[in-house]
Amino acid sequence: MLNKLKTILKHLWLDTSDARRAIPPDMLERLTRRVAASERRHSGEIRICVEASLPMSYLRRLGDRLPIPVLTRQRAVTMFGKLRVWDTEHNNGVLIYVLLAERAIEIVADRGVARQVRPDQWQAMVARMAAAFREQRYEDGLTQALEETSAVLMEHFAMDDSQEGVGTNSNELPDTPLLQ
Repeated sequence: MLNKLKTILKHLWLDTSDARRAIPPDMLERLTRRVAASERRHSGEIRICVEASLPMSYLRRLGDRLPIPVLTRQRAVTMFGKLRVWDTEHNNGVLIYVLLAERAIEIVADRGVARQVRPDQWQAMVARMAAAFREQRYEDGLTQALEETSAVLMEHFAMDDSQEGVGTNSNELPDTPLLQ
């Protein structure tokens, strides 16, 4: 019961301003440019979402004996849908989700990508990102995850030379990371 209360208080304590402190405007701009540059090389879509804490509706479910990792994954999948990452023409969207309160990272890939990439590849990527985050190197961790995600999308959904830069790869989702 005490652990549950500590967890709830931690999530109530953090808000959007904490996400903005972790990802200041200059870093946000660099990440936006990196997402845009990546998406010019493949037909996939990448979204980054950094949340300070879980909404209370998720925290209430702690009483249902759902551990935080399960709730975090559920929230990442919810944001995947809310941000319409699933709604890309080739079903090749990827969400990189960060929950600051728990220092948790989730990667959610649409079915087109999931068929091509083994879960252990995503887990290894998350582990490398988490190592950078433990040292509070958020930009390094996000940049590395973005580069690795780009490499995966390039391998399976590369734009050929005739497609690059001619407008055939519409930008289906915003490139700017969402901070909340």
